[in-house]
Amino acid sequence: MLEHRARPLCRLTQIAATLPERGGRASRSSRPNGIRGSEAGDLWEPAGVAEALYQPFPIPGPARGHVWHHVPATRRPRHFHAEPELNFVAAGRAAFGFGTSTISVSAGDLLWWPPGQDHVLLDATADLDLFVIGVTPAFSERVLTGRDSVASAGAARLRLDADALRTLRSACDARLTGGDPAAIERHVGDLWRDAHCLRARASDRHPLTARALRALMGSPDLKRDELARLIHGNASEVSRHFHRDLGLTLVAYRTRLRLLRFIERVEHGDSSFLAAAIEAGFGSYSQCHRAFQQAFDCTPRVFFGMGVSEQMKGRFAPL
Repeated sequence: MLEHRARPLCRLTQIAATLPERGGRASRSSRPNGIRGSEAGDLWEPAGVAEALYQPFPIPGPARGHVWHHVPATRRPRHFHAEPELNFVAAGRAAFGFGTSTISVSAGDLLWWPPGQDHVLLDATADLDLFVIGVTPAFSERVLTGRDSVASAGAARLRLDADALRTLRSACDARLTGGDPAAIERHVGDLWRDAHCLRARASDRHPLTARALRALMGSPDLKRDELARLIHGNASEVSRHFHRDLGLTLVAYRTRLRLLRFIERVEHGDSSFLAAAIEAGFGSYSQCHRAFQQAFDCTPRVFFGMGVSEQMKGRFAPL
């Protein structure tokens, strides 16, 4: 039987480190104004916390999607990203965590993680055979044209029959590597479309949750009452079903989507922090700053300017 044990995650530690100066070591007084001791350093250490790290789905080069065959050595800590993701369990058993919930899976299970949904592989049997499929949001939208409600309304966990399991396993095994990039992308797109067609056969989330997900992924600045009116639901009921289905409160998910948009705009270099915060749906930069620090334990200036972003993206979970 699998043990649902949470493993240590990594976060920026609250330490009194110093910044190196040109030609020597820095003193505490040489730290940039407004940066705490923990922010001045770039040291990370294991910590038993439940926070999720920002780690974009690894898509090689200019591609818009990729299929990875899970390798234990590259297991990630609890994380989230803007790219929607599918996990296909071809063999073995495992336990995943998402939000405040856990789920046990086995061969034939197909899981979907929407953009911004934190997730982590908590435990697995030695024979786990797992395929991880991720695409950019724009590519998913293009591939699923005409089926735009499938992603949010389909099953978050689908149990495949024997025929579907074999078909999907063959498609994942047929990953094209080193070939024509366009052919590889078409293959990933076909796999993504076929998997979502399977998901569309059932739904294991409340209809209000499905409609809320679809609305928020398009407009994360929607407030709870605005969202409830848009999807024709009672605000309290929307919040209750959403929390139950995603293991994450509506407010927390909405904030996470806005943080993802903020990070994307800053990383593309198109916007200042203030402009990026407003474009992402925050009411002010101070609101964005508070949410960012609460989520990542550092300020945006430290995250983008002192290597924390790259450290966070490259983190692996302890074996």
